[in-house]
Amino acid sequence: MELDGFLAAAEELLAVPSTADRPEELRRAVEFVVDFVGPGFRVEWFESSGVPSALLHHGPGERRDFRVVLNAHLDVVPATPEQFRPRREGDRLYARGAQDMKVTALAQALAFKETAAALPYPLALQLVADEEVGGRDGTRHQLERGVTAGFVVIGEHSRLDIVADSKGLAHARLHATGHSGHGAYPWLGDNALLKLVRTIDRLTERYPVPAAEAWRTTVNVARIETPNRAFNQIPGEAEAWLDIRFPTEDTDWAGADAGRITAHLAAFCEPGVTVSVDHVDAPHHADHDRPEITHLRAAAREAGYDGAFLYKHGAGDGRFYSARGIPAVAFGVGGHGQHGPHEYAELSTIAPYHAALVSFLHRLAA
Repeated sequence: MELDGFLAAAEELLAVPSTADRPEELRRAVEFVVDFVGPGFRVEWFESSGVPSALLHHGPGERRDFRVVLNAHLDVVPATPEQFRPRREGDRLYARGAQDMKVTALAQALAFKETAAALPYPLALQLVADEEVGGRDGTRHQLERGVTAGFVVIGEHSRLDIVADSKGLAHARLHATGHSGHGAYPWLGDNALLKLVRTIDRLTERYPVPAAEAWRTTVNVARIETPNRAFNQIPGEAEAWLDIRFPTEDTDWAGADAGRITAHLAAFCEPGVTVSVDHVDAPHHADHDRPEITHLRAAAREAGYDGAFLYKHGAGDGRFYSARGIPAVAFGVGGHGQHGPHEYAELSTIAPYHAALVSFLHRLAA
């Protein structure tokens, strides 16, 4: 890898403000990586709800089945204008998307460019632009259009560790109804907000906020609101939003559909509080003993890293593959500050990551 040239290209990509509210910038980011790969490859374009994505592979004709797919998302969460002006300080490249995950995406694109034509099996580079808002119009859309693989490497940051397990995700709402009235006479009303709070208290007693990192189910109360706008009025309605993350091991959640999760949450509810589930995504898990994972860990060790297993609490696009029985892992460069004001990638991990990825692809051929 010629690092200086690579970093110049990475900084140009990081300067693209590819947030969900800028569809033209999402397309510009995807097109940038397609151009970075260059000619000699087939590019298949997809679009869903105005979100573009691309699938690159070697060889003539349309193709949907691959031995390996390298998956990269090029969208980022919003940031100040300064974060879209990349800067290097020592071993750090600061910018929005440096860690999550444009630098890794470009390294994947380089590994694809260097190996796809020579490998004895079909390799694809999958470029999507909506992972930060759910991934349904990128990775899931391509899967629904027939894209499949024997193994998938998601380029999320991991500092060359292997993420074979990520938590599932459920978004739910609690809606409380009561009876409004004058705040001076609370016994004449039925306070919907208090019903909601008591319900949340039961939930957080069962799923308390961990004192430190813990591989178990968590419930984040993301919002509580009421249409009431007067001090002297009893709220007659209230609503709460819940962000629930759960591992494969929690059978109350893993494998459950919206109906089962609604019933589970309803058991915590006060009379007058009802549950609605917006969506449920299953946990992501890949068998740690798969030969592909063994090869990937060996390649990481060859590059000077442990290749240890890393468990992720956030949901990623790997869950869409895992739900279809397709093994997927996250494997990326190092860094820190994801989604924060000081996000950066570790420059010293980029060349080893690229080398490990190339070695892994060749190991599979052998």
